[in-house]
Amino acid sequence: MKCFYHPEQQRHAPPSFLLRGRQTASPEGPLRAEMLLEGLGLLGIETLAPMATSQLHERLSRVHTPRYLTFLETIYERWAALPDTAEMVAPNVHPCGQGYHYPRHPVGQAGWHMHDMACPLTADTYAGIIASATSAEAATEAVLAGDGQAYAMCRPPGHHAGPDRAGGFCFLNSSALAAEILREKYARVAILDVDLHHGNGTQDVFYARGDVWTGSVHADTADFYPFFWGGVDEIGEGDGQGANVNQPLPLGSDGPMFMQALEKLIDAMQAFKPQALVIALGLDAHKDDPLAGLALETEDFGLLGKRLAEIPLPTVVVQEGGYPTEHLGRNLAAFMDGFIKT
Repeated sequence: MKCFYHPEQQRHAPPSFLLRGRQTASPEGPLRAEMLLEGLGLLGIETLAPMATSQLHERLSRVHTPRYLTFLETIYERWAALPDTAEMVAPNVHPCGQGYHYPRHPVGQAGWHMHDMACPLTADTYAGIIASATSAEAATEAVLAGDGQAYAMCRPPGHHAGPDRAGGFCFLNSSALAAEILREKYARVAILDVDLHHGNGTQDVFYARGDVWTGSVHADTADFYPFFWGGVDEIGEGDGQGANVNQPLPLGSDGPMFMQALEKLIDAMQAFKPQALVIALGLDAHKDDPLAGLALETEDFGLLGKRLAEIPLPTVVVQEGGYPTEHLGRNLAAFMDGFIKT
C-alpha cells in the first residue's frame, strides 16, 4: 500500500486559534504530522513525497469556487498590506448566510470565506494546504493507476472545507478532491467519513449530486462541532436526494456503538453500488483526543481498519482529524495494521 506525504505541509503552522472566546494553542500543527509519521514507522511504512500534477488546480476547481481558490492564494499578501492587522488572517465579521453581495475588501472576504475562528491563515499556509491536496491527488492517482489502495497523510485536514469556505482547521477538501479524481474513471464513487466530526464541507460539495454518495458517522452535532449540519434528515437534494446519509452518535459513544453505526452506513452505501471508495479517516474519536466527543480505544481503530478493508473497492484513505496525544501514532498504526492485513 503506497502512502503519500508532502513535507511542505509543515509550512502551515498556526500558533493559536480561538476556542470558546479564548486564544488557545492550535492542536492542528506540524506536531500532528510528526506523530502520524511515527505511527506509520511502527509498521515499517515509509511515505512517498509527491509532486503536484498540472491538473491539480483544475481538479480543485471542481470542488471549490474560483473566487475561493483565488482568496486562499492571495489573501495573506492583501491582508498584510492593510494597516494594523494581526500576523494571522482571522476575520472579525461574518455574513452568517445573509450576505447580499460579495465584498471587495480583504476583511470582508475573510469573513465571507472563513466560517469560524479555527482556521487562521499565515504567510505559509497556502503552500502547506497545496501540499496537503497534492498528497491526496498522488494517492488517488496511484489507485487510478491500478493500486487497489493508497493512503494520503494530509494536514491540514479538509472535510469541513466547503465549496466556498474554510472552517474547522480545513481549507481545501482533500477527501472531496480524491472523489472527484476517482470520478475521472469511475461513474459512482462513495465517501465514508469516520472522523469524530461531521464532514459538513464534503456534504455540501456533493449534496445535490447523484454520482458521489456521502456518509458520515460522528458525534451528534446538536451538542458538538460543526453544530449546524449532520442530522439524519439531511439526505441530499435534487439529483443527490438519497445520496447523503448521516449517523450521529450520542457524546461519549464507545467503539461498539461506533461500529454499529458504521454498519448502517455501509449498508446504505452498498445500496448505492459505488465503484470506488474514499475513506475520510479521523482518529479524533479516541477517548483521549483533545477534541474528544467519543470514546474509542486504540484497539477500535484496528477493528475499523479491518472492517473497511473488507469493502471490495479501489480505495483512497485520506487523513482527516486526530490531534496530539501519546496515542495518536498508535491509533494510526492500529488502523493501518487492520486495513493492510485484511
